[in-house]
Amino acid sequence: MSPDRRTAVAAGSLFLLTEVAAIAGAALYRPLLGAADGSLAPGADTRALLGALCEVVLVVAVAGTGAALFPVLRRRGEGLALGYAFGRLLEAAVIVGGIVAVLALVTLRREAGAADGADAALVALHAWTFLLGPNIALGLNTVLLAYVAYRARLVPRFIAVLGLIGGPLICASAVAVMFGAYDQLSPAGAAAALPVFAWELSLAGWLIARGFGPGTGAGAGAPDPLDRPGA
Repeated sequence: MSPDRRTAVAAGSLFLLTEVAAIAGAALYRPLLGAADGSLAPGADTRALLGALCEVVLVVAVAGTGAALFPVLRRRGEGLALGYAFGRLLEAAVIVGGIVAVLALVTLRREAGAADGADAALVALHAWTFLLGPNIALGLNTVLLAYVAYRARLVPRFIAVLGLIGGPLICASAVAVMFGAYDQLSPAGAAAALPVFAWELSLAGWLIARGFGPGTGAGAGAPDPLDRPGA
């Protein structure tokens, strides 16, 4: 297996892992974050801790995609490659802030007579990290990677187009949530996230099954469209 093929499989696997870890973490957090009265239902703290572990895996996978794709993206432009790698690190760092908020919330709700203000503040902190990390930062990173993938034909263009549509859409949805148009966890929010979800699943599946370049096992050695005069 060539180095590019191994990179493609690793990157695709990490993208799949981000989806699984993100969905599992959100599902496990819900009983804790949804308790408006601040009560801690039986087993909710254990589920929240498992959710935190899932999001630790998510953080590693998010940062890992940037590191895994860096050698390939660098051939198309070192600035773009660095931008994507650091963008993924920023996204991972914001998610870490949300993990800390949930862990602190578990501690408060285990304590008898925990302050309602602190409790509510931690729920709000997690909501904002979710908005800024897996929405705005993810959207910007998606646009960057999809742009390079489209121009350099790293994957079929219909896959790249999903990212070019989904990235701005999830950013716009996050701004709408920020200004109170609708809730993050709502039908409108879910609909706005669908193209990015489809982009990451399609990208992961293609990289694992076929590698870089449409219909080829690797992108190494193929002419780079970004290197053509006037490209």
